[in-house]
Amino acid sequence: MLTIGKRDASGTTAGEADHEPRVAIGEEDGVLGCAFSGIWTTRTVAVIDADMRKIEKRSGFKTLALDVSKIEKMDTAGAWLIDRLVSAFEKKGVEIQMQGQSEIASILLDAVGEAVRREPESGPARPPNIVIRALEAVGRRVYEMRDDFLASMNILGATIRGAQMKLGRGHAVNPAAIFNQIDRMGVGAIPVVVLMSAIVGAIVAQQGAYQLSYFGADIFVVDLVGVLILRELGVLMTAIMIAGRSGSAITAEIGSMKMREEVDALKVIGLNPIGVLVFPRLVALVIALPCLTIIANFAALGGGILAAWLYSDIPPAAFIDRLRVAIDLSTIFAGLIKAPFMAMIIGTIASVEGMKVGGSAESLGQHVTASVVKSIFVVIILDGLFAMFYAAIEF
Repeated sequence: MLTIGKRDASGTTAGEADHEPRVAIGEEDGVLGCAFSGIWTTRTVAVIDADMRKIEKRSGFKTLALDVSKIEKMDTAGAWLIDRLVSAFEKKGVEIQMQGQSEIASILLDAVGEAVRREPESGPARPPNIVIRALEAVGRRVYEMRDDFLASMNILGATIRGAQMKLGRGHAVNPAAIFNQIDRMGVGAIPVVVLMSAIVGAIVAQQGAYQLSYFGADIFVVDLVGVLILRELGVLMTAIMIAGRSGSAITAEIGSMKMREEVDALKVIGLNPIGVLVFPRLVALVIALPCLTIIANFAALGGGILAAWLYSDIPPAAFIDRLRVAIDLSTIFAGLIKAPFMAMIIGTIASVEGMKVGGSAESLGQHVTASVVKSIFVVIILDGLFAMFYAAIEF
C-alpha cells in the first residue's frame, strides 16, 4: 500500500492518534466545499467513513470543491474514500473542483480512481473458433520460422568468419576440437549407420525383387537399388540418423551450458560462444556426413546384394556387373553433393535451438525435440529441392 507521509525510526507514524481525519463542510451559491485535514490512512479512515457517507447523500449542488492541502498523510485507503465521494457526485452530474493536492497525492488519487473505474472482467473469454485458432497457429509458426532463419544466418555468418577464439586476436582454427567432434559424430556413428543402411538396402532389394518377378525383370532390381540408394536413400537416411543422434547432442550440450550460464561466462572472458561451441561441431559435421554417406552407400548396396542373392538368385558377381551398367559417376555425386548442405542445416538448426534454451529442464527437452524434428523436416525438404533441381538440369 502506497503511503504519503513520514514515519519515525520505529516504523510507526508520528501523531496518528492525535491527528484523526477531519472534514470541514461549507456551502455557498450552489457550491459545496469540503476541506480535508489530518491523517487519512488505513488505521484512521474508519472514524470518518460515516461522515463521508452522509456527505455523499447530499444533493442540490452544481459544484463540489475539495481542498486536500491540509492532509498530512494519505495512503490508498484514504485516497479511495475521497475518490468514492467524487464518484458519487459525478454520477449526479456535479462539477468537481480539487485543489491543494501535491504531485504525489495527485498521482495516488489518479491511480486509485483508475483502478476503481476499471471494468471488471466478465469471466473467461470464449476461445475463438477452430478456423481462427488454426490461422493463428500458422501465423505464429511463420514468425518463428523468420526468427529461426535470422538466428541461423547469424550463426552461419559468425562461423564462416571463423571467430572461434578470443576476440581481436586472429587465432586460426582449433584442429583438436574439430577432430574430437569428428570422432564423436562421425566415427561413433558408423555402427548404427552401417546397420540401418544395410537393412534399408535389403528391404528395397527384397520388395523390388518381389514386384519385378511378376514381369520377369528380376535383374532390374540392381538398377532400382543402385539408383535409389546412391541418389536418394543413402544420404537421406544418413542425414536423418545424424540429425537424431548428433543434432540432439549438439542442442543438449549447448543448451545445458546455457542453463548453467557457461555461455555467458565465455562472453565475460572475451570468447565468442558461437566460435568456441558451434564452429568445431559445424565443421566436423560437414566433414563427417559425406564420409558417413559413402559408408552408408556401401552398406546399403551390400544389403541389397544379399537380398537379391536370396530372393532372386542373382549372384553377387552378376549384381556388381549389372551395377556398373546401371550407374555412373553422376549417380554417385548426385547423392554426395547433398551431404555437406544437409550437414550445415543439421548443425545450424541444432545450434540455434541450443542457444534458445532457457533455465529449466523442461525448456531443454522442448528444444532438443524441436531440433530433431526441424532438422529432419528441413533435410527432407532440401532433398526434394535437390531432386527438382537435378531434374531441371537433367543431371
